[in-house]
Amino acid sequence: MTVFVIRRMLQSILVVFAVTIIVFLSINVIGNPVDILIDAECDQACRTRAMLTLGLDLPLHEQYLTFLWNLLHGNLGDSFLNKIPAVDLILARLPASIELAFSALAIALLVGVPCGMWAGLKPNSISGRLVMGGSIVGFSLPTFWSGLVLIFVFAVQLDWLPSMGRGETVTVFGTRFSIFTLDGLSHLVLPAVTLALFHTALIMRLTRAGMRETILQDYVKFAHAKGLSAKRVLFVHVLRNMMIPVVTMLGLEFGGLVAFGIVTETIFAWPGMGKLLIDSIGVLDRPVIVAYVMLIVVMFIIINLVVDILYSVLDPRVRLQSAGR
Repeated sequence: MTVFVIRRMLQSILVVFAVTIIVFLSINVIGNPVDILIDAECDQACRTRAMLTLGLDLPLHEQYLTFLWNLLHGNLGDSFLNKIPAVDLILARLPASIELAFSALAIALLVGVPCGMWAGLKPNSISGRLVMGGSIVGFSLPTFWSGLVLIFVFAVQLDWLPSMGRGETVTVFGTRFSIFTLDGLSHLVLPAVTLALFHTALIMRLTRAGMRETILQDYVKFAHAKGLSAKRVLFVHVLRNMMIPVVTMLGLEFGGLVAFGIVTETIFAWPGMGKLLIDSIGVLDRPVIVAYVMLIVVMFIIINLVVDILYSVLDPRVRLQSAGR
């Protein structure tokens, strides 16, 4: 296991290095931030000073080497707009994004797993067919559309829930959370449900497929033949093995919820990293954009490693070996 982790870490370093090249080159071809950040009436001398201040006067390869050197020292630069370290700016928004992602994932699990199990056990029943039909709807609805519909129904027409912002927050272990206050929870409901719709449908279908495959296995038939109760067979023998692909997917999907909840955060004005990224792209704040991408890359690398380890724990047939595989 130790050798496997070391190999994965070395591979991850190569991935991070490749991403730095791709991101740095990509961000330098979408425009010059000086054109946006300086006054339109600024003369050439003012423009030159701005280029010097931001370090954009150097050749591209020198800019990249400077960026790489700073990255190795944990410095991803200062925001052009806010004049503070880009990492600090992103980390300040990270708790809001993680809170929204956890809430959406919890909703998806609490709804998707039981519904998928029922659809797998009763595939030809009316309720089973309704579950699968609902999963198709969840797959089909665009996030921006479902978010706007929820706002129109529950915030505008019924006036039950707020549609914007994070609401009241409390500080726990130095981090601000809205989930521990009634006002914060009311602000969290609509964006969390919007973000959870697609992933709920995905979990339903994966759970149903896993259930249909697992209940036909010989060890399940043997457990029934031994006289074990249907409840014990379901929750001890079937559930554990059926959850293997679900757990694998959940790790990647959680990273996706944190990284790509941009549309949801924008629609509901949720003060997370996604909204920060959209605002930064609008003003070509390069350090913030690059820091965001690098943070997401590192997060996915860690998640992939954790998922691999959990996979081996759940399935005793899987053995992580360091050579020849």
